[in-house]
Amino acid sequence: MAMKWTDYFQDRLEQVLDELKTYVEFETPTHDKAAVDRLGALIAERFTALGCTLTVHEQPIYGNQLRLEYGEGEEQILVLGHFDTVKNVGTLAAEPWRIEDGRAYGPGTYDMKSGIVFSYFALQAILENHLPLNKKLVFLWNTDEEIGSVSSKEIIQAEARKSALALVIEPSFGDGLLKTSRKGGGEFRLRAYGRAAHAGNDHQKGVNAIEELAHHILAIQSWTNYELGTTLSVGTISGGTTSNVVPEFAEVEIDVRVQQASEAEVVTRKMYELKPVLDGARLEVEGGVSKHPMERTAGTERLYRVAQEQAELEGFTLGEIGVGGTSDGNIAASAGCTVLDGLGPVGDGAHASHEHILVEAIPRNIALLVRMFTSL
Repeated sequence: MAMKWTDYFQDRLEQVLDELKTYVEFETPTHDKAAVDRLGALIAERFTALGCTLTVHEQPIYGNQLRLEYGEGEEQILVLGHFDTVKNVGTLAAEPWRIEDGRAYGPGTYDMKSGIVFSYFALQAILENHLPLNKKLVFLWNTDEEIGSVSSKEIIQAEARKSALALVIEPSFGDGLLKTSRKGGGEFRLRAYGRAAHAGNDHQKGVNAIEELAHHILAIQSWTNYELGTTLSVGTISGGTTSNVVPEFAEVEIDVRVQQASEAEVVTRKMYELKPVLDGARLEVEGGVSKHPMERTAGTERLYRVAQEQAELEGFTLGEIGVGGTSDGNIAASAGCTVLDGLGPVGDGAHASHEHILVEAIPRNIALLVRMFTSL
């Protein structure tokens, strides 16, 4: 009977949890470079101890990006994840590491320090059991994913162009669904400039910037197309000074999500083609779709089928889903790389106080990584 890696990692579950506890107790908010780099140094130490070659992409503002390579040959599998979090230093006091009712809690457990820990133990098992790799593995651990990968985007794209495929160790969806597509996303800011006037004495001399924006808000919201997977949401609005002054300035922030790259181009064009409705008003637009969609391609489907087959060998079934949130998988896909996402933990509560992962799913999560790393 073939070996089940799930059993192998069940026997090592306490080691995995101890390592995850260590990671979680290094608090790593994106904007605290020193804090992020402290955990980065530990991660680098762990992977280099397994024989990985380390390349550090030094960053002046955010944490240093880590590239760790294992294996030989020209072809590579890119393994993507991040270890920055949205939680500030001090969050541990209110949300400590703990295991309750089969769940491991703590900031970063689910999103997504456990994915890096799982990758470490998968590679360790491959080495200890002398399993062959068909392609070298390149682990790229990012430090600013939570703010849109501003300093790591070009690094990710460069590695993606050199890779046969990319596996993203972000959390799975629901009870373990892999993410075979992700919407692209971005933000626009629309400003209206009018002319101030006394609302009582000189109303007719004013050009109301809020009124100008009202016309465009209705138009922009109408561009939402659920069938195409395109949504636009005016999320904030501000403007004016006091009620008795015709407002000369107002602005809105608009969230946009697109399922198809072509829709990103359509929405961007329409946004920048907006023209004033009121005489004397002026518009200003900035922003765009910063992350293009990770579309479900034929290559994605093939990768997903491989994952299904490997999961069945471990005695569990895998499903898939398309999601609205973005990840570094979007960036890899924008470089033309075939991507499979959601290979990390099962759990819930990303960015929330109840963030946790399911302990019972950990062995199978790592088992699937071992099989994917060695079978692709």
